Amino acid sequence: MRIQESGEMYLESIYVLSQTKSAVRSIDVGEYMGYSKPSVSRAIGLLKKGGLVNVGADGHLTLTESGLELARKIYERHTILTSLLTSLGVSEETASEDACRIEHVISDETLDAIKKYAEKQKG
Repeated sequence: MRIQESGEMYLESIYVLSQTKSAVRSIDVGEYMGYSKPSVSRAIGLLKKGGLVNVGADGHLTLTESGLELARKIYERHTILTSLLTSLGVSEETASEDACRIEHVISDETLDAIKKYAEKQKG
């Protein structure tokens, strides 16, 4: 399933929130992303239909195995790109914002090259 950038953002948000919360709800995602309840509800419905998110009877959101795999990949892209940009002297806030935009369009080949480059720089 090809997922759009907005869907990737929702998956990443659910993943990030699940790292600090025992249960993630749609309202948490909306607050985290700054989106309205109807927008979140629609997106979660699409992700559920796509087999990436489960919604429990209690309203708690969990990522499916494929949703978790995709969310981890997106989050890894974000952290690698943010790290690279800050190492170049970009402020943390700007680096994170720019990484957020880049992470959705960068190829696997380019990201792999960035990872290898970063490893070389570490020593």
